[in-house]
Amino acid sequence: MKPAIRFFSTITRSAPSNDTLPLRQLRKLGLIYSSYRFAVSLFSMLMVYITARADSGASLPSFLQQTTLSFYVLLSMILLGLFYVVNKHMRQQLAFGLALDVIILSLLLYTAGAPDLQLTMLYMVVVAASFMLLHSSQALIITLLAIIFVIYQQFFYAIANSMSLTNLGDALLMSASFLAVGGLSWSISQRLVQLEKVAARHAKEVERLNVINQEVITQMVNGVIVIDQAHIVLANLAAYQLLSIPHRPSLTLPTTSESRTPNDRRRLDSASAAQLADFEEQLDEQHPQLLQACLTVAAGQSRTFTYDLPAVANVSVFGKLRVQIIPLKDGSKLVMLEDLRREQANAQQLKLASLGQLTASIAHEIRNPLATISQASQLLMEDVVEICHPPANNMTSPAPDHTDEHIAANHELYKMIFSQTKRVNRIIEDILKLSRQQQANQQPIVLAEWMPAFLENHFQGHDVFLRVKTQPTISFDTHQLEQVLINLINNGLRHSSYAHPHAFVEIEIYCADNDVIIDILDGGTGVREHDLPHLFNPFFTTDQAGTGLGLYLSQAFCEANQARLLYVPEHTKTCFRLIAPAINACTHV
Repeated sequence: MKPAIRFFSTITRSAPSNDTLPLRQLRKLGLIYSSYRFAVSLFSMLMVYITARADSGASLPSFLQQTTLSFYVLLSMILLGLFYVVNKHMRQQLAFGLALDVIILSLLLYTAGAPDLQLTMLYMVVVAASFMLLHSSQALIITLLAIIFVIYQQFFYAIANSMSLTNLGDALLMSASFLAVGGLSWSISQRLVQLEKVAARHAKEVERLNVINQEVITQMVNGVIVIDQAHIVLANLAAYQLLSIPHRPSLTLPTTSESRTPNDRRRLDSASAAQLADFEEQLDEQHPQLLQACLTVAAGQSRTFTYDLPAVANVSVFGKLRVQIIPLKDGSKLVMLEDLRREQANAQQLKLASLGQLTASIAHEIRNPLATISQASQLLMEDVVEICHPPANNMTSPAPDHTDEHIAANHELYKMIFSQTKRVNRIIEDILKLSRQQQANQQPIVLAEWMPAFLENHFQGHDVFLRVKTQPTISFDTHQLEQVLINLINNGLRHSSYAHPHAFVEIEIYCADNDVIIDILDGGTGVREHDLPHLFNPFFTTDQAGTGLGLYLSQAFCEANQARLLYVPEHTKTCFRLIAPAINACTHV
């Protein structure tokens, strides 16, 4: 016995403290074993009475045997109900039940008089279950308790009746079998525990990767839609924004699988399914051609095409989307939506760079002779003034001749030359502004704070009224935004002065879906319908004092910042609308 005890002591010391199954698995196996105990106790009691009734010559069970089996059935039923209802202290409940099994089986073994095969098998089940469900130290105590009871009751039976070496040998053999079953069960239980831990680690890793994948898909700039069996099963936030479909935030639940209850999972699945169904319905209403094009692609086939978005005046996404349909291995389809505004912005940057190189090479060639012409016209105008209005100290005024009269008559021509050189110089300045712009240095701008400071610096003393309905933040190059707003506000003040004696401009800032809207309003006569197609063309102007580059430059700056500048003819006032994507949720003032 001593080597066996040393063996089990080694097992106890080497076993870690967390050498049992997880609580969820422990509860499942505990319920199975508690049900097994109740079934065995009830079956044993019934078999004893059935056997006694069938064999008329046999005596009825002894009082000890009847009492033991009755208590066993009652306690088994109580332990099963208690383990099912109470979820706390499960190992303590199992340890008490296993100790009770050993005591009851020892009493039944004593009443039987000698070890038999049935009781031996039941003992082994108890020993094996103890190593499966309890800590190794607790299981060792249960095993040693079983060995002590078996050997002690045989000695007690021998003293009370007669000594039988055969029964004693059987008891010792039974005890040795307990040790063997205990060691084997401990080894198997440790393997099961390790497998459970590996499975739990893998489940956590899969859950973590799933959370990372979901976050990556959510933060992607391109839209992602997954279609399975003609239904949408996934759509990220970019897909909502690119298609101008309102996005309702989903339920906020714990991110880890351990902290989610089954009710939480059902609620999350139900909310996600409802959200995707609503997205599919709105996609069918607003973009039926896109949805049909995705559904009609044959399984296993890929396709790439350009989709023209509907023209809506209050969205910043306009023009075209590149749609790429990729087949997946499970038969579903991956639909990628790419906003072509980035390509347009890159093309605009290349255009600006090319224009910068061109203007840099010819700036001096144009401005030098232009400055000479301007200076010469100024000198000629000064000569005309001196001839027409001689100094007062010049007492002798020569008689006017034909040449002086001719020079005086050309004074208006000199003024025209000077004014036109100034106009050409302004055109060159505007072109140089465009050429000097490098790649847009976008940074977050809180319009509710930035706009009042801008108006204070540039339009102090002018009637420019600001109405901020929300507190949005956009990503824009501050210098380019200043140039755009200066051009639009100056145009509004100038054209408003033509229609009213008191010129004024109104600025309204608000949000629409995922975009920030900046409306520049004035009381002018507006843009004529036949001028609308040419409104943003370079060098197009309806004002003789204008250069025709203000709106063109403003639109170029907006496109370089992934924004949109347009004229809204449906508005009751003259309205130029700047639309930029919001980089945070708009909050009302």
